[in-house]
Amino acid sequence: MADTLHTPTEDLQATLLDMGRRARLASSKLAKAGTDERTQAILAMADALNAAEPTILEANAQDLAGGREKGLTDAMMDRLALTSDRVQSIANALRAVAELPDPVGSEIARWTVPSGLDIARVRTPLGVIGIIYEARPNVTADAAALCVRSGNAALLRAGSESLHSAMAIADALRAGLSAVGLPADAVQLVQTKDRAAVGYMLSGLNGNLDVIVPRGGKSLVERVQEEARIPVIGHLEGLCHVYVDAAADPQMAIDITVNAKMRRTGICGAAETLLIDQHVADSLLPAIASALKDSGCAMVGDDAARAIYPDMRVATEQDWRTEYLAPTISVRVVDGLAGAIEHITTYGTSHTECIITEDTATAERFFAEIDAGILIHNASTQFADGGEFGMGAEIGIATGRIHARGPVGAEQLTIFKYVVRGDGQTRP
Repeated sequence: MADTLHTPTEDLQATLLDMGRRARLASSKLAKAGTDERTQAILAMADALNAAEPTILEANAQDLAGGREKGLTDAMMDRLALTSDRVQSIANALRAVAELPDPVGSEIARWTVPSGLDIARVRTPLGVIGIIYEARPNVTADAAALCVRSGNAALLRAGSESLHSAMAIADALRAGLSAVGLPADAVQLVQTKDRAAVGYMLSGLNGNLDVIVPRGGKSLVERVQEEARIPVIGHLEGLCHVYVDAAADPQMAIDITVNAKMRRTGICGAAETLLIDQHVADSLLPAIASALKDSGCAMVGDDAARAIYPDMRVATEQDWRTEYLAPTISVRVVDGLAGAIEHITTYGTSHTECIITEDTATAERFFAEIDAGILIHNASTQFADGGEFGMGAEIGIATGRIHARGPVGAEQLTIFKYVVRGDGQTRP
């Protein structure tokens, strides 16, 4: 595979427009395909990934070498890295998507009105979905499989750091589609590092792109939200909080906090801030902080937290707004649930918020008053994942306020239409 990547034509804009046209044609064919056809396609895509493992790992080695030259952080390198086990996990995720119920054509609701009309709200594909993402090669496969499951064509734009890996994965996915007689153009990858490609996608490609899904850092998401001329399913930062309530089980608080922060620090569901009720901070914070330190986590804290556990640097205002994606966590002592809610409301990004408490009423108030895509009681924020939600995979965690919120799986990649059945009614 060459180090220098070229677009199919000399004119990048013409290339993207042509890809959009071909994606539109493919989406029409895919939407008309039956459930079984699309299921077999996803299974064939998974088989093709397994068969292409040596090629995928070779391509990933090029990306890893490039990442080391660029000085990518450990968290970014972990996101970028593929192993044989990770390739197998990607293929398994596709097989899980293949087992999901087909959302296309399913009835969301059905009722009869006084005129006698029978009205149904039925799921239908969005059409052509543009997915712009950065250093996670697995997104190529997850996004493609979810789009196929929901009858949509996918136009993918990977980050420059992962482009060799994404190309190898996309080639395998397209081979799988072709093997079962569905159009390979239902999955297309923009094969260039030129940032101008993103701008062309945000323009909508002359009406051939229906929605954009950005999955990456804050600067990418902000650019997409500011420049897009088509709808955006936004995935902002994962500034996730764990709040340890006065009624928390101490060992549960330790276990969940350490897992939420340290299982994988580079994912968007990793906890970035620990909030602890002042009524149990003296007794419980030292144990939690010691467990975090033993696991390799650095801490920054407010004055109250540092007075209890001095081995923290002073937290600045910016720390409360930082998605570390690294083994660092900010710590604040708060005035009970009200203080936790105030902090999360001020600094949260509507991604995932967790409360640890044995008081059900307190947990229910937390659920009622916190605005986020995912709210968790007595479990790690690392469960903020479409696979863990039974969706097989996800394109991202939507943090906006449109029809898709939280993990974006196959069902969230559909819209609906109304099917009205009558028996001769005319309107007076």
